[in-house]
Amino acid sequence: MDSLLKNKITAQGMDPETVSQQIENFKSGFPFLTITAPATPDNGIKVLSEEDLDHFVETYPMNAAGIEVVKFVPASGAASRMFKDLFAFLDGNGDLSSSPFVQKFMDKIERFAFYEDLNEVLKNRGTSIEDCLDRKDYKEIVAALLQEDGLGYGSLPKGLLKFHTYENERKTPAYEHLTEGVQYAVGKNNTVKIHFTVSPEHEEKFKKEIAQILPVLKSETGLNFEISYSQQQKATDTIAVTLDNEPFMEEDGSILFRPAGHGALLANLNEISADLIFIKNIDNVVPDHLKPETKKYKMAIGGLLLEVQSKVFEALKKLDEEISTETVQGAQQVFTDELGAKLPEDFESKTEVDKAKFLQGKLNRPLRICGMVKNTGEPGGGPFWILEEDGSQSLQILETAQIDLSNPDSKQKLETATHFNPVDLVCATRDYKGNKFDLMKYRDMKTGFITEKSKNGRDLKALELPGLWNGSMAGWNTLFVEVPLITFNPVKTVNDLLRDEHQ
Repeated sequence: MDSLLKNKITAQGMDPETVSQQIENFKSGFPFLTITAPATPDNGIKVLSEEDLDHFVETYPMNAAGIEVVKFVPASGAASRMFKDLFAFLDGNGDLSSSPFVQKFMDKIERFAFYEDLNEVLKNRGTSIEDCLDRKDYKEIVAALLQEDGLGYGSLPKGLLKFHTYENERKTPAYEHLTEGVQYAVGKNNTVKIHFTVSPEHEEKFKKEIAQILPVLKSETGLNFEISYSQQQKATDTIAVTLDNEPFMEEDGSILFRPAGHGALLANLNEISADLIFIKNIDNVVPDHLKPETKKYKMAIGGLLLEVQSKVFEALKKLDEEISTETVQGAQQVFTDELGAKLPEDFESKTEVDKAKFLQGKLNRPLRICGMVKNTGEPGGGPFWILEEDGSQSLQILETAQIDLSNPDSKQKLETATHFNPVDLVCATRDYKGNKFDLMKYRDMKTGFITEKSKNGRDLKALELPGLWNGSMAGWNTLFVEVPLITFNPVKTVNDLLRDEHQ
């Protein structure tokens, strides 16, 4: 990299060494991971019995009451993709017959939680939704919903859109996440801690929304609340390159850097200090009448994590005190039975000291439990067994891009996978001595993604960092637990709000 380019990169607040490595990644690509098998209920996904569920529903709240619990909610970005079809309609000729999506939106418009607000905007303009429908002026309705001089939903974040209708109010995802927090994220000092990652332009709007919600929840529950926010760090942006792998230059001579996907939020997660961290996407919420199942399974995976963690800690402390056949076998049992991991084939030939060293390295890591739902065709990372360089096997969440589909064996394993990850995680990020792990040390930087995009009519290649629950957590100890499909209700398009789960 020449000095002129280095100076330009530094002037834009980025690290030349990191950028140089990113350019090399564009040139060399990322290696595919070696799949040994899909994780299934017979091999790697734990299915909880009713007895298990009852046990954790009873024990988890008592255990959580003495520790710090945080709910981490990725909520960055505008909801523009949610309205992609409506934007296209607005730019088109207004013919409803050419857009079944918009036809459905108009046919069911009274079922949306934002109906009354939208109608109020139109009334202020001397019309109404009903009047626009009678005149077949559908564009006026869509414009009032999306544009800044109306509700402005096209540029607001999902967390601040009205999703659900109740008898006396309409609730946003931000409100629903706080309500969920009351149900399963009450920690030390009767405190619910929720952290939202937000875009800079949306933070004040989030704070205003939360300020209206908290007095009500405090009055209803008697609990304390600590709400915090962070923004995706600019330093996590990655360089964009041309199709020839040269830095993509803007018209003003600057280099184009782009947000690096949800993997960039590892830096935000790394700043959270807590004993237990739940992670759940902003749009995966349901109305109150469907929350009991979510609450039960959140308690279950939280309770299971705390029980497994206590056994991991005990094994590590015993190895610190003494390395013996007994302590090594105890640690081995925790690794294989509690964590469900698989030892390398040469493990038994190692000395006791080498076995202990291997197990200490494997056990003393961040721990997570990932909920897995049966695959119904929704997009999402899948659970697989991966062969590690040391010969052991670990459970990982893989995206299709990480799998060599030209390899018949890998393709067959992908096709026989039964579950996928709905971003339903609970994490423990402190070690057995109480120190916080540096999460940056447990990511696999060889698991990024390269995609082709365009800007101003020019093609470019973009680089995403290892996904937050994919390569960014590759070095964690992982357990997979089956959770019911009813706990996964993402809103990818506005018409998803018409599903029964959101009514």
